[in-house]
Amino acid sequence: MQPMQHQMMGYDRAITMFSPDGRLLQVEYAKKTVRQGSTAVGMVCSDGVIFVADKRIVDSLIVSESVEKIFQIDNHIMATASGILSDARVLIDRAQVKAQQHRVTYDSEIDTLTIVKDICNLKQICTQSGGLRPFGVSILVGGIDGTKPRLYQTDPTGIFFEYRASVIGEGEEEVEDILRKEYSAELQIDDGVSVCLKALKKVFGEKFNLDRVDAAYISSAEKIFTKYSREEIEAIFNGKKRKKR
Repeated sequence: MQPMQHQMMGYDRAITMFSPDGRLLQVEYAKKTVRQGSTAVGMVCSDGVIFVADKRIVDSLIVSESVEKIFQIDNHIMATASGILSDARVLIDRAQVKAQQHRVTYDSEIDTLTIVKDICNLKQICTQSGGLRPFGVSILVGGIDGTKPRLYQTDPTGIFFEYRASVIGEGEEEVEDILRKEYSAELQIDDGVSVCLKALKKVFGEKFNLDRVDAAYISSAEKIFTKYSREEIEAIFNGKKRKKR
């Protein structure tokens, strides 16, 4: 007689129930949701931190400029996500409030790791509380602490790691392979964006379009969240120097 699958035995019906081989199946389903989400790439460069994200516009009637994939948490911190973006919005709204509370209370900017830990604490609670479901989203958080750029990746379990470069969402493995080959700590911001754009182009092929790209950076010197315009993204993609602001 064949052993019954875990799903048939009901181990995936409650988030608090471990399967016999020590797995939380609802959490694993949340991770699969992330892998099906739109791609987002983060990278630490020599002069700042960058995000390049796919907005995945599924309807030609949608105004592409209205789709936001990269979010400002504070002047020196930003975030992007893959998975259920409405879940991400709740976590990012919470992070924005925490950053402003810290600024008002201590008259100083919050460090990136504190934001990441707060997000992950809430994610972790949702993996061990009955009646809840895990957040179906991974979030990349990038920021400048002092003058040092930092990049963290969080997943639905509440785990986080610091990265030099990271990718979440669709095509994760392919983009990751490209980053391992192309990434260098000496890359400057625009060069890093160029690497990310070429990686997305290689993964998506004919589906790739600059209209579906959202890109932003925070420089170590200015510590100001800045989004790239469509024209700047196109200039970098074509190997030209963008006009400095």
